[in-house]
Amino acid sequence: MEVEFGRNSEVIYTEVNVDGGKVAYLTLNRPEKKNALSLEMLNALCDAMDEASKPEIRAVVLKGAGNCFSAGHDLREIAEGDETFVRTIFESCYRLMRKIRQIPKPVVAQVHGYAVAAGCQIVAACDMAFASEDAKFSLPGVKIGLFCATPLAIISRVIGRKKAFEMAFTGEIIDAFEAEKIGLINRVVKNHELDSEVRDVVGKLSKFSRSVIEKGKEFFYKQYCMNEFDAILYGIDVIVDMCGEQAAREGISSFLEKRKSK
Repeated sequence: MEVEFGRNSEVIYTEVNVDGGKVAYLTLNRPEKKNALSLEMLNALCDAMDEASKPEIRAVVLKGAGNCFSAGHDLREIAEGDETFVRTIFESCYRLMRKIRQIPKPVVAQVHGYAVAAGCQIVAACDMAFASEDAKFSLPGVKIGLFCATPLAIISRVIGRKKAFEMAFTGEIIDAFEAEKIGLINRVVKNHELDSEVRDVVGKLSKFSRSVIEKGKEFFYKQYCMNEFDAILYGIDVIVDMCGEQAAREGISSFLEKRKSK
């Protein structure tokens, strides 16, 4: 299944069967503009995320067409818009961040080439991210008098204060290996192995109980904002609740009986 979102097909939505589970691939499709995030593309991404919310979709992959992931917001569109229009752009990006976080399934960024400013923000917002060796990341707004405030809000919570400050206040590019080192991405792979690496990961995720994945993602982000002991207490509620579900009963039984789970 393939669906185009946006007036000019800014996002291509494709459902792919991976190891018995359906995965939604969302492709940023403005390669001639380095997949710059226009308002139309941001709205299309939000619509595509809604489409991916269907129960049969087990994971979501975000990737870019052409030679990069995304060059960030469309600066020409920002330059030509009034304050109300510019605010609408950033509010649409905020809406996308919320959808990535709240969709009850893993969202994986598949990154090649540049992931800059809001493009880097999307990578950081995803639950997992994998990049090819040619990937580059930066928050260059400071160089053009436009501090990367909204990307920094996400990125500083993913990679740590000192490195996030350095990225935002120098605008310097980091390569994929540095991005892995600081925790912006999970893993670097050879350029020709990126597709298969991501496919392997989402294939593994697709095999697990849908309920466990959904509740696990909700728990992960809620507990992240708690102190550790409140998080443990919340975790008790979650795991006790899951212990009563069929997936856990069957999983525990198969382990104790040394057989494959049904």
